[in-house]
Amino acid sequence: MSFKKAIISGITGQDGSYLAELLLSKGYEVYGLQRRASLPNTERIDHLYSNVEHPNFFMMYADLTDADNLNRIIQKVQPNEIYNLGAQSHVGVSFDVPEYTMNVNAMGALHFLEAIRNQNFPVRFYQASSSEMFGKVLATPQNETTPFNPQSPYGLSKVCAFYLTKMYRTGFGVFASNGILFNHESPRRGLNFVTRKITLGLARLKLGLQPLLRLGNLNAVRDWGFSKDYVEAIWRIVQYEKSDDFVVATGETHTVREFVEAVGRFHGFDIVWQGAGLDEKGINRKTNQTIVEVDPIFFRPNEVDLLQGDAHKAKKLLGWQPKTTFSELASIMAESDLALAEQEFKLGKPVVSQRRFAV
Repeated sequence: MSFKKAIISGITGQDGSYLAELLLSKGYEVYGLQRRASLPNTERIDHLYSNVEHPNFFMMYADLTDADNLNRIIQKVQPNEIYNLGAQSHVGVSFDVPEYTMNVNAMGALHFLEAIRNQNFPVRFYQASSSEMFGKVLATPQNETTPFNPQSPYGLSKVCAFYLTKMYRTGFGVFASNGILFNHESPRRGLNFVTRKITLGLARLKLGLQPLLRLGNLNAVRDWGFSKDYVEAIWRIVQYEKSDDFVVATGETHTVREFVEAVGRFHGFDIVWQGAGLDEKGINRKTNQTIVEVDPIFFRPNEVDLLQGDAHKAKKLLGWQPKTTFSELASIMAESDLALAEQEFKLGKPVVSQRRFAV
């Protein structure tokens, strides 16, 4: 029996783990690429390691900055599809490590594309593009024709990878598609992303494990969806009859403040806001306790105020649309992190660390 073969870079991340599960359910052989690290970072895919239940799941060491390594892997596996989800994926961190961000995010895509161009078998390539490419937006909502105006090294690196993907599609006939995904979250989101800071922070507050939640720009407006929904769109992009660029989004926007409120309601908090700017505080009306404060350490050199996607093209051509609402997403994440906080409460110590970096 023959299987479709897929390579996924960034498989240890949120999207990579959900995509691996989806492809395995469809009968694929899945080859995940993992960077060598001193400490294990495979918790999102550990349940896939058993070759008894998942005989078609394999892991390989690789690095997006190593072109020869990627070329050897592609020659060995001879995949039908490559999903490049690997990246230095944190916008705030990209200001601290801009060169590394460019090397991984832009050059990594180039290494894949050049390797594919030199193969003698067909490969379909997916590049994980980002709404951060729109930056300080020049039109709202943003679709596939909206000009890019990135405001961070991360956003700029993704613009470079986007145009490389498009160039190899038009110039060399590579089946190379971009998925411009707007913010998508899940219980598997990294702990230094604002949504997980909120869901785990408020769960710890609920149980008395943490006195306060400190956040940055509460006014930032984002189009938030569920990662598990979005990997379905990723797969459909690669299955489409021709390679193209697609925005993947809900079309609905909410502020960071609204996300705090939605998670707070799950825990029974009645949050009211007092003050403005750096002096703004979120107070639990029931206890008069201050539970949220603004901390300038979390502000970025260039703020992106509003991102709102227009996914009509994906809905029309791919038949895709999001299934999970904003309030459902907040509840899914809040419930998951409450279970984690309850585990910490029983142990009497944090299970995971949320160090106070400027991100």
